[in-house]
Amino acid sequence: MEDMKKKLEDFMKTAKQIGEADKGYLDAIMGLIREAEKPGALSTKEKELISIALSIANHCVYCIALHVKNAIDAGASRREILEASFVAGLMGGGPSIAYIRLVLDACEQFGAK
Repeated sequence: MEDMKKKLEDFMKTAKQIGEADKGYLDAIMGLIREAEKPGALSTKEKELISIALSIANHCVYCIALHVKNAIDAGASRREILEASFVAGLMGGGPSIAYIRLVLDACEQFGAK
């Protein structure tokens, strides 16, 4: 089992270090993230489910940890997270399907219901 809580911790530590090196750069990235993820025609939950699928398709372990946690926090169920993952597997094939293992680990570790 992959330690997805540790991956999320590592990601947050990296963001902090980037901010220490160049606050303006981090502020710009965070502004883009806030703008892209705010509720609009799509809810935050729906946007996080899309982000999970894109994280799988791009084979980013850190992104999977972050977006599964965010999706759960936004009210996504384990089933919703898995269905988003299945779409990523459909579009990305075998390599993407393999990354669903990490989504399952994250769901367990972050308490998806």
